[in-house]
Amino acid sequence: MSRVFFFTFLFFLLAHTPLRAEDGYRLWLRYDKIENEELRRAYLRSLSQIFVDGEEAILRTAAAELSAGLEALLGQPVPILEEPGGAGTAIAGILGRSPAIDPLVSEEDARKVASEGYLLTNRRGSLVIAARDARGVLYGAFHLLRLLQLRQPLGNLHLIENPKVKLRVLNHWDNLDRTVERGYAGFSIWNWHELPEYIDQRYIDYARANASIGINGAVVTNVNANALVFRPDYLEKAAALADVFRPYGIRLYLTARFSSPIELGGLPTADPLNPDVQKWWKDKVEEIYRLIPDFGGFLVKANSEGQPGPQDYGRNHAEGANMLADALAPHGGAVMWRAFVYSEEEPEDRAKQAYNEFVPLDGQFRENVLIQVKNGPIDFQPREPVHPLFGAMPKTPLMMEFQVTKEYLGQGTHLVGLAEMYEEALQTDTYAQGKGSTVARVIDGSLHGYQLTGMAGVSNIGTARNWTGHLFGQADWYAFGRLAWDPYLHAGAIFREWAELTFTHHPEALGAIQDMLSSSYEACVNYMTPLGLHHIMAAGHHYGPGPWVSNMPRADWTSVYYHRADEQGLGFNRTKSGSNALEQYPPPFQARYADRDKCPHKFLLWFHHVPWGHILSTGRTLWEELCLRYHQGAAEASRLREQWESISGYIDEERFRQVSMHLKIQEKEARWWRDACLSYFQTFSKMEIPPNLEKPKHSLEYYQSLTFPYAPGIRPRW
Repeated sequence: MSRVFFFTFLFFLLAHTPLRAEDGYRLWLRYDKIENEELRRAYLRSLSQIFVDGEEAILRTAAAELSAGLEALLGQPVPILEEPGGAGTAIAGILGRSPAIDPLVSEEDARKVASEGYLLTNRRGSLVIAARDARGVLYGAFHLLRLLQLRQPLGNLHLIENPKVKLRVLNHWDNLDRTVERGYAGFSIWNWHELPEYIDQRYIDYARANASIGINGAVVTNVNANALVFRPDYLEKAAALADVFRPYGIRLYLTARFSSPIELGGLPTADPLNPDVQKWWKDKVEEIYRLIPDFGGFLVKANSEGQPGPQDYGRNHAEGANMLADALAPHGGAVMWRAFVYSEEEPEDRAKQAYNEFVPLDGQFRENVLIQVKNGPIDFQPREPVHPLFGAMPKTPLMMEFQVTKEYLGQGTHLVGLAEMYEEALQTDTYAQGKGSTVARVIDGSLHGYQLTGMAGVSNIGTARNWTGHLFGQADWYAFGRLAWDPYLHAGAIFREWAELTFTHHPEALGAIQDMLSSSYEACVNYMTPLGLHHIMAAGHHYGPGPWVSNMPRADWTSVYYHRADEQGLGFNRTKSGSNALEQYPPPFQARYADRDKCPHKFLLWFHHVPWGHILSTGRTLWEELCLRYHQGAAEASRLREQWESISGYIDEERFRQVSMHLKIQEKEARWWRDACLSYFQTFSKMEIPPNLEKPKHSLEYYQSLTFPYAPGIRPRW
């Protein structure tokens, strides 16, 4: 048989061998039997039996996960021992409390393991998982299983992993009626009606998935909070969820509606300096901790988008946060106070308000308060410069809030690898304390010496069978967890890891999936908001383009407020001659963006109003560059679909079909964004689209006439 024929025949077999039907429910925890018998035997020599030293709930979970995972991967039972075994035993335990572990771990290694961290090493014929606490053992167990899933050798295994961020939390914008604000994967997975008696298996699988990537907290209610959750019967329901989470090392958090003392307590005020209000919260917190001993604390949205807050009583954010912090402090709870605020009155520049409100309060917050800051100063736009608060509050812990749901990035139908956006933000230099003052160093505490650190992700999880609606949305959940553990990881490595855990080990397919995820973020920015444009989506549901949106109750809810298109040019001038929002950043950061001709193009129209005919460094006018970027983005969306089609032989039919349908939608909607936006902006530029580029298929009036009354995420007040 010739070599050419052999490889052709091999590809035919790969492409046509029936693959196991899957629907995406298992996420990245796919413990399928390892096909390579030699590798499987090698693993069995190291992992033929398990001994987990300890009886607490999280350690029992670690033992069960190891036993079930290894049996599935290795194709035979791997027993859990009552006493430490000999060679081939995986021994897991807590340093200083495990006689079986301590002799196998050097003092030097033991000193390097921090809280929730772990050591994985192969010593004296035993594979050791050693940690300071039970959570660390569980995380180490999942890491070991991941190594087997990735077919990594164990012979010389020796690694120490410590989380760089303490609070690694998913924020669910889930309402008690099971609707999900900005959710695109169905309804909320929390069935409050059937809790606490009925525990859905999905709750357990959710906890497993989070623990496997190091997430240790879940805020299960919407930031637009409902005081009802503090009623005794709802607290019992929340306690049932906390009981499910606890064996997986996950703490439950709730959102606190600031007016709860009025709505539930019958008080005439919610003034944070009122003694009766303070007592109401103290009593309520004690009630919560009687039901949920490891309750994590509160997430608070106050004085933003109509939510009640301390400013209603002439108080500031610190006074409001500190009242709640004082109630939580005796129990070890924390307050995550959101910096997403903007005035009910039309501002000069909405991008400036959070900085103006919070920086003067630096150092006035209690030790158990974190300020939760979105990655950019507006609102989860496709691309924003980093928020000016990062680096500006050295005495107050700032935690990152990333989107995992894609409100402004295609919602539930577009493939957009968000790890690229996360990495871009985390590795941005704020210059707050000189060169190298990255956002990652702010949120991990190393720049300012924060003792309490955190990262939050707004969840994209719903009742869809595959959890996230778009199958590739799982990659965003996975990436958030990995980067919350270590904000210095690289997006490309995370994408490849997820692809291999989720789909296949074949190099060609892995390369294609990694490239799709890596290129998709820039593609989406280009076909939606290139060159620093932002907030030009349709009103209310935010589905699709709407650069013409102008008639809204508030100016800063409109698109025209942000893009400032006129006959002279395009963009929001945030330099000294404009709103001067750039002044909120340190001088070296300002210097990078202040000059229109030196400003990186990705933020050009964020910081500058640029004439249509202005020649950019590319040699093209602003109008020509805008047209080109929109067309490049749409072309990339087509390439994503083609890449996926090229690896059909390596993906099971059901999941391949799921993704294919969504990629066709994305390709169509990318062209819609391109054509609608260029048609609108052309009314100001009065310039022709370059002859080598495709012209819009319809008139501007056609695009403006489109309505989507059933689009998900509509906010009733809009």
